[in-house]
Amino acid sequence: MRPKVTVVGAGNVGATVAQYVVERELADVVLTDVIDGLPQGKALDLLEAGPVHDYDCRLTGANDYKATADSDIVVITAGLARKPGMSRDDLLMKNAEIMRGVTQEVVRQSPNSILIVVTNPLDAMAQLAWKVSGLPRERVIGMAGILDSARFRAFIAMELSVSVENVTAFVLGGHGDTMVPLPRYSTVAGIPITELLSKERIDAIVQRTRDGGAEIVNLLKAGSAYYAPGASVVLMVEAILRDKKKIVPCAVYLDGEYGVKGLFVGVPVKLGRAGVEQIIQIKLLPNEEAELKRSAAAVKELVDKLGL
Repeated sequence: MRPKVTVVGAGNVGATVAQYVVERELADVVLTDVIDGLPQGKALDLLEAGPVHDYDCRLTGANDYKATADSDIVVITAGLARKPGMSRDDLLMKNAEIMRGVTQEVVRQSPNSILIVVTNPLDAMAQLAWKVSGLPRERVIGMAGILDSARFRAFIAMELSVSVENVTAFVLGGHGDTMVPLPRYSTVAGIPITELLSKERIDAIVQRTRDGGAEIVNLLKAGSAYYAPGASVVLMVEAILRDKKKIVPCAVYLDGEYGVKGLFVGVPVKLGRAGVEQIIQIKLLPNEEAELKRSAAAVKELVDKLGL
């Protein structure tokens, strides 16, 4: 029997997650959304692509949560997307209301599931989901650092004209303007990028990484990124379902790690079948530590607004 993954929100991100999950044959997928016909239509369309792409996973579309029962993983993408000129913070109250309702419903149907939160503002929404769900912190995870690191890797590869497969990169902190890319821990075939690029070029790449989501929003003019966010979610889904023990940056609840207590902040973690199986603590320079503290303070501001 295949694992079961529910994706809440059948917009571009949710549908892309569903597509990537079944193409890798990781799980059967339930796609749910409040818009009548939308999840059903997308699920059927993806099901009909199965004979072409050679996958046998079942796809179900639904407007309620009964079909989501006994899911192994629930991916929450539901919420309003950013529009040009809108900050992640502007989304806070609207998406908090959506997140509360979704979390209550999915946990009622799947009390043993692992939640992956994608809705923005990411760190605050993950904290809200954790609080509402009552689940242990190992089973509520925010998708942020993988996406930010992927953007950082892509820009480094473009700058140096090398394969993205040769590039590793770490981005810590909150998802947004206060993220903390770490050039010192970012390498090309094992060589630190600080030995391959000038500080000026690294600073430019770091800034483009911070602005990565906004850059796409401004180009699309209606909507936001979904291919890279979808791929980042599925990397997490695969690491959990296949118990890969993969070390990746994710937003998790910190209880003193990195000097941060009581907040969801992006740090390196080991992902496996139990969810977050270990928080990896790396040594930071004083300026990096200060940036991470600033990032955590920005998350705390949002969390305080939500009264969590």
